[in-house]
Amino acid sequence: MKKIASIIGGGVIGAGWASRFLLMGWNVNIFDRDPDVNRKVNEILGNARRSLPGLYEEKLPEEGVLTFCSSIQCAIKDATWIQESIPERLNLKHDVYNDILKYADKNAIICSSTSGFKPSELNNGAGAQNRIMVAHPFNPVYLLPLVELVFAIGTSDNIKEKAKEILFDIGMFPLLVNKEIDAHIADRLLEAVWREALWLIKDDIATTEEIDNAIRFGFGLRWAQMGLFETYRLAGGEAGMKHFIEQFGPTLSWPWTKLMDVPELTPSLIEKISSQSDAQSDRYTIRELEVIRDNNLVGIMRSLKLQNWGAGAHLNSIDKFLEKKEYEFDKPIETISRVVPLDWVDYNNHMNEARYLQAFGDATDRFMEIIGCDSNYISSGNSYFTAETHIRHIDEVLAGSLITIFTYCLVGEGKKLHLFHIMKNGDRYIASGEHILIHVNLDTRRSSLPSDTILNTLRKIAKCHSNLPRPDGVGASIGNKK
Repeated sequence: MKKIASIIGGGVIGAGWASRFLLMGWNVNIFDRDPDVNRKVNEILGNARRSLPGLYEEKLPEEGVLTFCSSIQCAIKDATWIQESIPERLNLKHDVYNDILKYADKNAIICSSTSGFKPSELNNGAGAQNRIMVAHPFNPVYLLPLVELVFAIGTSDNIKEKAKEILFDIGMFPLLVNKEIDAHIADRLLEAVWREALWLIKDDIATTEEIDNAIRFGFGLRWAQMGLFETYRLAGGEAGMKHFIEQFGPTLSWPWTKLMDVPELTPSLIEKISSQSDAQSDRYTIRELEVIRDNNLVGIMRSLKLQNWGAGAHLNSIDKFLEKKEYEFDKPIETISRVVPLDWVDYNNHMNEARYLQAFGDATDRFMEIIGCDSNYISSGNSYFTAETHIRHIDEVLAGSLITIFTYCLVGEGKKLHLFHIMKNGDRYIASGEHILIHVNLDTRRSSLPSDTILNTLRKIAKCHSNLPRPDGVGASIGNKK
């Protein structure tokens, strides 16, 4: 039975929460008085369906059911997780919590998306007895993994662990804020940059576009993968952080910043910022900008996955969590089930031919793990090398499409491993990949016999697969069809 998440407030943040929960297999109930909430949420959900699954090398759980509710009572019925995402007005939040507390299950986790209020402020006005905590995400919630988790004083360890576990299960990276503070951690850092940016515009030093370019072509790229302190540690060279602080620390007392002040947001300054921003981005609609943003975020985070670094390392851990653990040998082995990510598409808007090889290579790697040729075996000095590959491209597949690869072991004896992969999209036969691999001793770089454990597993699989109908295309060569 699917778990239920209740989203109170269906704006950008609430819709982002709903999308992430849904695509990670939860049923979601939404309550929002906006008569247009259905359209707004479904448009954001469409963006999430297009982009989130492509972050992972594994198939996501079956999507949950989205229900729009006419009342808070209806929305939170049987909910395991209740996420309040309404506007940042404390009295309004207190009114909503009064309703939530009347009807919420006693074991339900109740969280606020607030970017500024502390749990004590949320609880005190609602008489919640420290039941409300902060789970502050970042837009788009369905892609960015960070969520700042701030517990109320007296929250039990059991609830803390349950909250962190649920957030990890839906692919998020919970950052525990150990002490209450206005605006938590990330928004305080953002606020500092925002204040400086406002002064630069007010004083006619830079435009909105110039400020954005300074970030996205420079330090923003460094921050995306190393953050602030690790970036500055590198700036200190071999002497490290201490040298950096000694060298640049004195500049903090120089009049470079207006951090302790903020320009008055007069109508003229607001108009100045708005007109510059419109001129910078007016060739795109908001929906088009969201698509561009999502494409870029997926590309950056998938690149970080290859280095197992930062957000990429977290995504790899989610892949391991999603990975299928049990396999049946009496039928073709489902080695890969995943969607085609956005960065696998070529100029024809379908999967690039090189990615077919990558997908089949991933299927081979998974098969090797299944038979015991895993990282521990390889570190012992043994592995398989591919000697020959033949791929047939039978039908096209687009970004966001679910592909499943079924693997046959045709020969698994001695030094030789003969695999045949079939790629499908639903019932459509997309491609086949045939591979001959040879077992190799990594010290001598010459062929060798695998371990008895691997040989026995291969023989078992090959025997089972010998009873199956021979797959179409085995031994095919390039040539004109008759």
